[in-house]
Amino acid sequence: QVLDDVTGEMVSKNELKKRKKMREKEQKAAEKAAAKKAAEEAKAASGEGAKKKPNLASAFEEEEKDPSKYTENRKNFVQSLRDQNVNPYPHKFTRTHRIDEFRREYDEAITESNIFVEDMTVALTGRILAIRGAGNALIFIDLEGDSAKVQVLAQADFYQGEFTMLHSTLRRGDIIGVEGCPGRSKSGELSVRPTKIVSLSYCMHMLPKRQGETQVLTKDTRYRQRYLDLIMHNPVKQIFNTRNRILDFLRNFLRERDFVEVETPMMNMIAGGATAKPFETFHNDLNMKLFMRIAPELYLKMLIVGGMDRVFEVGKQFRNEGIDLTHNPEFTTCEFYWAYADYNDLMSFTEELLSQMVKSIHGTYVVKYHPQDDPANPDKVYDIDFTPPFRRIKMMEGLEEALGRQLPRGRDLETEETRELFDKICVEKNVDCSAPRSTARLIDKLVGEYLESQCISPCFIIDHPKLMSPLAKWHRSEEGLTERFELFANKHEVINAYTELNDPKVQLECFMKQADAKDAGDEEAQCVDEAFVQALEYGLPPTAGWGMGIDRLTMLLTDTNNIKEVLLFPAMKPDGPQPGQAQAPQP
Repeated sequence: QVLDDVTGEMVSKNELKKRKKMREKEQKAAEKAAAKKAAEEAKAASGEGAKKKPNLASAFEEEEKDPSKYTENRKNFVQSLRDQNVNPYPHKFTRTHRIDEFRREYDEAITESNIFVEDMTVALTGRILAIRGAGNALIFIDLEGDSAKVQVLAQADFYQGEFTMLHSTLRRGDIIGVEGCPGRSKSGELSVRPTKIVSLSYCMHMLPKRQGETQVLTKDTRYRQRYLDLIMHNPVKQIFNTRNRILDFLRNFLRERDFVEVETPMMNMIAGGATAKPFETFHNDLNMKLFMRIAPELYLKMLIVGGMDRVFEVGKQFRNEGIDLTHNPEFTTCEFYWAYADYNDLMSFTEELLSQMVKSIHGTYVVKYHPQDDPANPDKVYDIDFTPPFRRIKMMEGLEEALGRQLPRGRDLETEETRELFDKICVEKNVDCSAPRSTARLIDKLVGEYLESQCISPCFIIDHPKLMSPLAKWHRSEEGLTERFELFANKHEVINAYTELNDPKVQLECFMKQADAKDAGDEEAQCVDEAFVQALEYGLPPTAGWGMGIDRLTMLLTDTNNIKEVLLFPAMKPDGPQPGQAQAPQP
């Protein structure tokens, strides 16, 4: 016995065949009746006499002339099928090929025009992107799916069913199953000539009409209705295919080097591991406030303490910060921790990883990137070169060179006089820095203005001051600095990494200074995490840690300059009143 998907019963194979035939017969009869009814209504509305033969081919265009009625008419049509006890949404359609597979198999196998292979049957599925009639006995359908397109050449002479019903049943946007023989049209286009077309799902809304490669949707519509963007704009799918290749390459690269992928909590009692403002949530059963994680760092280093010497995690982070071209409140990172390595090892590792990844995806180390940051030169192109080794800039030396003056070093970086000096420099150079104007924040703004702006091709900015890096280990040869680097490309940070601080006493002192900064108004400063300090007291070996933003790297490798382009569902300001908000009374 086999399962009848419609009723859920177990029946014999013969009984199932009988039921399927009966259902197909009932569906055809219902669709025929619906088509007849639609044709009669159209005829009555136009005042045509009963003797005049209708031009069914015009049905595809006529209905779209009145968009206000389109959705209502489609819903009424589907309801008419339900009223006749016909399921308008079949459970399954068995296909023999995806459209891209069909093209690969038959593009070279069938070369003659106006020839169809009668003894061969294929079954395809896809969405109707265009449909046009040529008289009452011929319909051309552009069927799209699996990032490929094929023509369906429906002819009444070869169709095994009521051909006229197709004119009232099929519309742009509908998902259909097509069964027929492969071949080429008179013009030589690879096609399927169907003996059967089954409607699988109906598009109730009128799709915009494509205009070649021109984007016909506004950016707001594209980001809010990503499904519509994917339907209308095939290149969008390529962005997310590239994103997938980036993640695949990254995971394989790390696993080949004995790293183990792990998962750590996304809700924490303390928001630690990075300098950022967290999102808050509440656990009802525990009756306590929790924070969405801003980084997985502290948990991953606890695993190193436990003897998992090479671990990595790819996952979402959440930061309650602004939204702009390169920031989204939730974003994806990869972080790994490597026992018995330091930041020098990480720089070599990074050069090898990124150069090989770019070569694998693009076939070259050089990526063409259009920044679109200059209205006077919209066609400006950067050649971003991932050929190793990458340039290196020491942070404080680079600032001294850019500013043309000597800057405090060592312990002097932590004095109030130094903070006042950097405050004065920012004012003189018109470099904006919001409160609190701490030394760390002031230096960070100056670095953004004078050093990050130099980093078109990948460039390491290294050896950050200790007060900017509470989790990084102090520099072994330069007092006041840490063994940390950030990798910038296209002027934006892509990677942050350092030799990890593993002295529990010094780590607690750094946490305490961060807590003081938070008390002074720095919402992004870290809290004291006593559980992490306790873990360090069990012994963290010399370790190097590394974190990369997947979204920004995808932007670079897909030539996009808005982070919303590489996120399927980016954060958007609500389009209307938010849930729970009362609407303002109408005047």
